Amino acid sequence: MKFHLSAGEGNVFTGHGAGFVRLGVVEYRDNLLVTPDRITTGWAAGGFDALTAADFAALAALEPEVALLGTGATLRFPHPRLTRALADSGIGLEVMDTPAVCRTFNILAAEGRKVAAGVLLERS
Repeated sequence: MKFHLSAGEGNVFTGHGAGFVRLGVVEYRDNLLVTPDRITTGWAAGGFDALTAADFAALAALEPEVALLGTGATLRFPHPRLTRALADSGIGLEVMDTPAVCRTFNILAAEGRKVAAGVLLERS
């Protein structure tokens, strides 16, 4: 059996830590939306406690097969009324801590899946 290294194209999380994620060589310290071909900063500016239905509508507007929500260092679930735009669009939502979102996004993107991630970073 032969193995081939697949160097996926597009956005790839290459690091994360307290208050930041790295995509390629660029560090981001603001909440953001990420797809394999797009990065949108300024998403959900108020953080987890201030999430709105409009924040999830912005995620749904990216039309992913699956949406990921990274809630920072700890796993927190948003109220279902906020995520209605995703459910109404038939988009699955997976909620996890931000490090897990980085890993999961990279795997799904490398598989060619249409994935979008909403990444919440904690302010120090």
